[in-house]
Amino acid sequence: MSKVNILGVNFDNKTFKQFQNEFINRINNHLSTFVVTANPEIVMAANENPEFMKILQRDTDYITPDAIGIIKASRMIKEPMPERVTGYDLFTWLMRVADERELRVYLIGAKPAVIHAVQEKIGREYSNLKLVGAEDGYFTEDLELVARRIQRTQPDLVFAALGFPKQEQLLAILRRNALPALMMGVGGSFDVFSGQVKRAPELFQKAHLEWFYRLVTNPSRFKRMLVLPQFVVKVQQSKRGKNK
Repeated sequence: MSKVNILGVNFDNKTFKQFQNEFINRINNHLSTFVVTANPEIVMAANENPEFMKILQRDTDYITPDAIGIIKASRMIKEPMPERVTGYDLFTWLMRVADERELRVYLIGAKPAVIHAVQEKIGREYSNLKLVGAEDGYFTEDLELVARRIQRTQPDLVFAALGFPKQEQLLAILRRNALPALMMGVGGSFDVFSGQVKRAPELFQKAHLEWFYRLVTNPSRFKRMLVLPQFVVKVQQSKRGKNK
């Protein structure tokens, strides 16, 4: 199956390599492309926010399974997806592509110190890409105005680290305006990319315990983690509903 519906959100049933191939093709053809990397928190938020769900269902071109919880849910409903495809892995790969091809990149989001650190890293390690914009997430303008500012720079890639649903709301505007770029919300990726926050060690990644590492290193995430058992219950309920 090309799509797997989990609580109303249609995930693309593809491998990381398949996503890479399709994204390269769309970049080559200057196609407007809106990518969402969704985890259980995003799925649950969309179920509580009709406008957010409408963005995910109407405006996106791709939704990737950005958490082991999504993969497990796909198995629960007997429509297994092959692998987790994280926003951070896609982001770092696309940054390498941008550097190799001298693409135009716009970055928006995170704290001022973080976006500054990202710019410094790009200057050192990705000097071939064209950074046409880099701003923190503390702007006060209306999203429509921000979108117009981004459009004027004519980017090939746009990465928004504003947290959901704000980053998706901004990118949906750009997608509706048919900006010929690949656009993706990347959550906390700028923090990790800049070195301000450490990603879980590979051992935790391979064991699908990144969530546990983040919880241990940042206990303030505990309340956010409470959504996970609620997500499992809703998936089980949806499975029973389908089987009736």
